[in-house]
Amino acid sequence: MFVSNNACLVPTSFWLTGIPGLESLHIWLSIPFSSMYLVAVVGNMTILVVIKLERSLHQPMYFFLCMLAVIDLVLSTSTMPKLLAIFWFGARHIDLDACLAQMFFIHCFATVESGIFLAMAFDRYVAICDPLRHISVLTRAVVRRLGLAALLRGVLYIGPLPLMIRLRLPLYQTRIIAHSYCEHMALVTLACGDTTVNNLYGMGIGFLVLILDSLAITASYVMIFRAITGLATPEARLKTLGTCSSHICAILVFYIPIAVSSLTHRFGHHVPPHIHILLANFYLLVPPILNPVVYAVRTKQIRERLLHILKAGAQPK
Repeated sequence: MFVSNNACLVPTSFWLTGIPGLESLHIWLSIPFSSMYLVAVVGNMTILVVIKLERSLHQPMYFFLCMLAVIDLVLSTSTMPKLLAIFWFGARHIDLDACLAQMFFIHCFATVESGIFLAMAFDRYVAICDPLRHISVLTRAVVRRLGLAALLRGVLYIGPLPLMIRLRLPLYQTRIIAHSYCEHMALVTLACGDTTVNNLYGMGIGFLVLILDSLAITASYVMIFRAITGLATPEARLKTLGTCSSHICAILVFYIPIAVSSLTHRFGHHVPPHIHILLANFYLLVPPILNPVVYAVRTKQIRERLLHILKAGAQPK
């Protein structure tokens, strides 16, 4: 690490504080966080195994669910092992390259997950509004292309962020990041010099991903609800709406924590720092935990296959 003439640093590494203000409670905080991470890993791995084994689940909606499970595993694993290392061993040091890589994975796969939710909304729209063409429109090749498009969009949107930090922000006021992981704005706010471009780019990506994706998903569900209200009987309306309920719950689980965390970060100036950091961690942990629960509870085929596997495993050999 070098020190410039204007007292700004040229760091090769940073120090993560974990949960600032709660350092004395880190060992106790590790218990719920490690438990939640374990639940997220087991739950999403279970979803992947169940869908792979059950051929009746080899349909577009469940292929997208597999993509969500993989994304949630990446998101939680990008942050939780390092956070637990801070809690358990005080391992706060992180190299600059590792910090930028962690930042890329977090923001990239959050963007990819939003894209998958948009693809799932398109799948539900076709299945309900044009059911006769659902099989021909949402083929396996189309599902793969939609998943690849969501991944490429995430890489293209987020790829410039670490490069912009590397090239435009070499100097920093301090090596200490008051956060539990390397987040884009947490780094930008520490930088010396003009950060306008980085701020504008970050806000632009947030608008393109969160605002436009949520508007597109909302528009698709407006058309879906119109189609549902046109069905002949209440039983048919409830049955059709039930096919969307898991997706709606998963969308709310994903977007609400992000919205709460973003609003608290931007407008909650009197909120203690540890609340900001806890909310930021929860929005990376809550969807990976709840998505498998939502789909396992509300999807009959997944629930039945899971119970069958559990019963088979419990039988004496």
